[in-house]
Amino acid sequence: MISDALETTQCQQKDPIDLFHSGHLVKICAPMVRYSKLAFRTLVRKYNCDLCYTPMIVAADFVRSVKARDSEFTTSQGDRPLIVQFAAKEAQVLSDAARIVCPFADGIDLNCGCPQRWAMAEGYGACLINKPELVQDMVRQVRNQVENPRFSVSIKIRIHDDLKRTVDLCRKAEATGVSWITVHGRNIEERHQPVHYDAIKIIKQNISIPIVANGDIKTLKEAENVRHMTETDGVMVARGLLANPAMFAGYEETPLKCIQDWVDIALEHGTPFTCFHHHLMYMMEQITSKQEKKAFNVLSSTSAVLDYLNDHYGV
Repeated sequence: MISDALETTQCQQKDPIDLFHSGHLVKICAPMVRYSKLAFRTLVRKYNCDLCYTPMIVAADFVRSVKARDSEFTTSQGDRPLIVQFAAKEAQVLSDAARIVCPFADGIDLNCGCPQRWAMAEGYGACLINKPELVQDMVRQVRNQVENPRFSVSIKIRIHDDLKRTVDLCRKAEATGVSWITVHGRNIEERHQPVHYDAIKIIKQNISIPIVANGDIKTLKEAENVRHMTETDGVMVARGLLANPAMFAGYEETPLKCIQDWVDIALEHGTPFTCFHHHLMYMMEQITSKQEKKAFNVLSSTSAVLDYLNDHYGV
């Protein structure tokens, strides 16, 4: 689960709370199921990503099963600052999960934004935006039971149609000691509709703690525009980083150097073929022709992919 010598370097790491008070735009890799794992986090950190989240982990499974812990949470010495995102609906379970990861991460995030049906049916994710008292209870319990005062507790939310309810939720979370709030600027039903950046700005104006804007950011220029529009402290990116892991370093499309870095990192980490290949499909989307995509996407082994990259790109 955890690399050796991790705890000895802990105190030298950049604290995420300090990042938010640096005055610079904090550039964040979003929690992405299957994708924001250790190898990909290692890659985006090479290209100016300040803070990374793990994929969402169901806290109850994580607490109950060693097998779940070993498969869901892998980290290493250079994988900091790191936020572990949990799906939870019970304060004690979230707090137990937080205590397990506390020595190996900089904070936890409570997912209050996942709109998938299975999550909502289980009482996780976006349905929590309608349960502010439960969110408060979970945050309070983690705060009381994790001894490290620098350990952050954040939440990631979607917005209500009635924005007053979202502002009320954020104020309640702030009053309970949340470190920052990430706002995905869509409601529970919206998927590809335009992001409500105006709503994120209103939330920022009503709250004193840092606010992170999330939704449809695909380039560094767009990230800076969103910050300007919303006055937020950070931006969180998911699909934009999948398509171009070097976007925070100012690249408009994935540079070949980044593809080479991904190959090196993925091989070093023993990344399973499907994950290795899928990341490359995303990265090469903008730089390959339709015909090239067809040929590349049907490759079925690591050696075939390596040969293809070598023949076509000298990677």
